[in-house]
Amino acid sequence: MITVLCYPKCGTCRKAEKWLKENKIEYTYRPIKEQNPTSDELKHWLEISGLTINKFFNTSGVLYNEMNMKEKVKQLTEDELLRILASDGLMVKRPILLNGEKVLVGFREEEWKEMFNV
Repeated sequence: MITVLCYPKCGTCRKAEKWLKENKIEYTYRPIKEQNPTSDELKHWLEISGLTINKFFNTSGVLYNEMNMKEKVKQLTEDELLRILASDGLMVKRPILLNGEKVLVGFREEEWKEMFNV
């Protein structure tokens, strides 16, 4: 089962959804603002993605800049950063694609093509 966490006003999310539809890939849509990821979900995705925690932050978001996260990401513990990510779905980079035990953060078409053998 494929799940995609998106924000409808996000251009990258719209591009990712369009790509999924063009490639006839069925998925479940999860609105990231209304159903923001929990700390436990994020911790699990972090472990299986092989990414560093800073890759999960929406660095171009207003909230990220307002909270001066660029500096905090360097100083806070992983648990503290997970709590911040879980506090607001707009803090999280999107889209997030979940496919069993695989996680992709952001939309890089080549990565998505590789995941789905397209």
